[in-house]
Amino acid sequence: MAESTVRIDGNTLRLPGGVAVRFIRTLRLPEKGTHPLPPGLGEFPVRRVADYADTVPEAWRARGGVMLPVYLREAMWLSFGGTTEPAALQVGVGKVCAVSGKPWSDRLARKPQNYVVLPRQPWLDGINSGKGTVRQFVAVPLGLGATVEGQVTGEEVWGGVQLQSFALREPLLERWREEERRRAEQARAMPQFGGYGAAMPMAAPPAPGAVPAPAAAPARRAAAAMGLGVGGSMRQEVYEDDRPLSDWADAPAGRVFVHLVTPPEWRRITGEAPPPSPVDRAAYTRAGLPWFDYYDQDAEDLAPTDTLEAVKPVGDWLGDDHEPWQAPTPGQVKPLKDPPGKPVQDGDW
Repeated sequence: MAESTVRIDGNTLRLPGGVAVRFIRTLRLPEKGTHPLPPGLGEFPVRRVADYADTVPEAWRARGGVMLPVYLREAMWLSFGGTTEPAALQVGVGKVCAVSGKPWSDRLARKPQNYVVLPRQPWLDGINSGKGTVRQFVAVPLGLGATVEGQVTGEEVWGGVQLQSFALREPLLERWREEERRRAEQARAMPQFGGYGAAMPMAAPPAPGAVPAPAAAPARRAAAAMGLGVGGSMRQEVYEDDRPLSDWADAPAGRVFVHLVTPPEWRRITGEAPPPSPVDRAAYTRAGLPWFDYYDQDAEDLAPTDTLEAVKPVGDWLGDDHEPWQAPTPGQVKPLKDPPGKPVQDGDW
């Protein structure tokens, strides 16, 4: 019988079917212009909600899943490196599909496509909002209307990030595995070091394992819930699936709700120190550290939907971005490609 649970391996979420997802800290882009892919600055620590049942808000315990700490207006991207087999992955932001802009669904769909195809899609930095571009994921509190959820649905109920994976149907999966075995016999891939999917040296040290909740747990209270809005635009394609929809399973193999926690709430709930605040981006660029440009000439880019094209950046709600910006030099932009833990408990959401 196929594995049907979600697990945390270090800070990697492992969904059934070999799907691996890491949440990567990154530089927030200016909200004007289109930019290269910003670098990774380390992984967000990820913890199971069930391990802190006495200190998480009641609604979070009911939804299950995992949580991670994020600062106001901090940017992130999702890395799918380490995914071992073909999968269709739905990514929701406040239960709005980050690919199609449609409401969250328990089924895959085309026209518009509501999922990314792994491992072809190596990462996702934001919502699919322009031809060959995405708008960066940026954390904002619920209640302002700044989240993608708030702008698309008119309400801010869910927040967080939702992930749901679908496997290939069994005969097709077996055929793919056999092809991979033959390919592995012919040549072995060389290991890769650094690059966009790797954390840079200034990354925060890995957070320690889950620690017991404080002995005198404070009374339950509503947490400062966070969701994802959008920031600057960057050059990144969201690839069209080249398989027929019938190749994928009808039912999801697994799903997980990812709660976004403010740093003070993270400390209160877990007893752990949150990662340091995001690095100053002008200092990063002055240091000569790399940016990235990824292009896959064999893949087709999905056209954006009107819904996601219309989403406005968080600066429209929170005010202008006054952090100094220093554009990378041409030599700093690096071309890529062509030019085990406890089960995570699911809940009601």
